Amino acid sequence: MAHPPSNRIDSASRVIAATPKAIYQAFMDPEALRSWLPPKGMSAHLDVFDPREGGAYKLALTYETDHSNPGKTSDHTDVSQGRFLELVPDAKIVLAGQFDSEDPAFAGEMIQTWYLEAVLEGTKVTIVCEHVPEGIRKEDHDEGLGSTLENLALFTEKQKGIS
Repeated sequence: MAHPPSNRIDSASRVIAATPKAIYQAFMDPEALRSWLPPKGMSAHLDVFDPREGGAYKLALTYETDHSNPGKTSDHTDVSQGRFLELVPDAKIVLAGQFDSEDPAFAGEMIQTWYLEAVLEGTKVTIVCEHVPEGIRKEDHDEGLGSTLENLALFTEKQKGIS
């Protein structure tokens, strides 16, 4: 019997000293994405990455350090796959994804929306995750989203000095 979708919504935001365009481009470039997306203590591998509306992605996150919770797909990995629902250059990215897991607590499709809003200091980046699977602890998710935003800030702010 399938679980009804979760109604849980988790979100995080941060102002980053970079333009909306720089942040959008960091998301559309698979090598860049692989470097900043994984939360602290994890690494990423993209098996599929087709960033266009209707395009697919498949992402594997691997724990590089000991952690208290097992991965969703195996002891040390979280594999998710999905599709790009909406891409508004320099403004919004919407993904629908699900975890490869036998555990029903991680079942269902989560919608993740990234909002990029130009502000005086750069860009306010807000991530809103809808239908968060019940197996993901809110504290862990909040920490992971915060870590990803910190990585994105470090990556895009470093790029400013290069370009």
